[in-house]
Amino acid sequence: MYFSYPRTSVQPLVLSHLCILTSLGAGQEATLAALRRGRSGLGPCRLASAPLATHVGAVPALDDFHLDGALAGFDCRNNRLADLTLAQDGFAEAVAAAARRYGAHRVGVFVGTSTSGLLQTETAYRRRDAATGALPPDFDYARTHNTYSLGDFVRTRLRLDGPAMVASSACATTAKVFANAARMIAAGFCDAAVVGGADTLCATTLHGFNSLKVLSREPCRPFDAERSGISIGEGAAFALLERPDAERGGDVVRLLGVGESSDAHHMSSPHPEGAGARRAMELALASAGLTPTDIDHINLHGTATSAGDAAEDRAVADLFGATIPCSSTKGYTGHTLGASGVIEAVMSCLSIRHGLLPGSPHTRNIDPSFQSQYVLATRSAPIGRVMSNSFGFGGANCSLVLGRAA
Repeated sequence: MYFSYPRTSVQPLVLSHLCILTSLGAGQEATLAALRRGRSGLGPCRLASAPLATHVGAVPALDDFHLDGALAGFDCRNNRLADLTLAQDGFAEAVAAAARRYGAHRVGVFVGTSTSGLLQTETAYRRRDAATGALPPDFDYARTHNTYSLGDFVRTRLRLDGPAMVASSACATTAKVFANAARMIAAGFCDAAVVGGADTLCATTLHGFNSLKVLSREPCRPFDAERSGISIGEGAAFALLERPDAERGGDVVRLLGVGESSDAHHMSSPHPEGAGARRAMELALASAGLTPTDIDHINLHGTATSAGDAAEDRAVADLFGATIPCSSTKGYTGHTLGASGVIEAVMSCLSIRHGLLPGSPHTRNIDPSFQSQYVLATRSAPIGRVMSNSFGFGGANCSLVLGRAA
């Protein structure tokens, strides 16, 4: 059983500018180089508050970087990551130019996060007053942990005054913000939108997944016969969405379709037959006016959990058969949780622009019971359209269709 959101008919929107920062490095070029070489960013966990035998995708630049000046009140690991990401690939400058074209009040901010600044609260809790239990007076919950703190920070950092919201729908979060932005642009509330999100490492997340017994001791191996669970990563990415009439040359990729559904099956396990996942993909194709044969590559959610990979393979095989190449990039970055949707959307754009089918680091032997066409090694191929899947706890599912204009 599943619940379907009303179909979102998407007027194709241009992803005019992109930025990204993960354990693979800062910016699109570093990300592209890692994808081409099959180089993973996963390494042993060094987080002092989570001494676990696991691998993570950490961003070392965050350890010694702090926000200062007018942004000092937002200082936490999550907002630091967002700040460094917005500084990549000329993105902040592109948003400033959009604000001059449309007016700062006509550029929306639609971002998402899963844990937000939870690490900041963990640190504050360890510094609470021994006598009263009070949190330290310098702890600013509203600007460093509250779910909206990321949206407030991005809006302030980019000097935007348009509508803003933050979504938190587990691992489907930053795929869903594309739908949020598309609806708001279609409704006339804004002319352009910054979409994206950030998620960072913290003890609660690592210990939480470890308690569920889905945290792998080795780098994750999506779709592998001997997969043993997820590797958690941190990362951020953002895209500037504009209408097609805003195209200004270059190799432009568009948001062509969005599909959303909910399994209504279990709090942490997907429907075993992938019913909700399949429905999200069907709705995304319908939204884009496409059929399964129009897709050239599927960027799988592919977390390397036993149940999750099996359900997604079933959904993909039922809808696409074994004819469409598919792979998961979680072996590169780890599972970046709420940020994974936009990070993988940006990677999908790079695949389209550079004709690249990303492989799957660490995956050795594909599960023989799987029927989809899983790609192990990165190879060149003409890519016109990509389906990018994001499926989360609570049965939240979202699929995006990205591609060049017809």
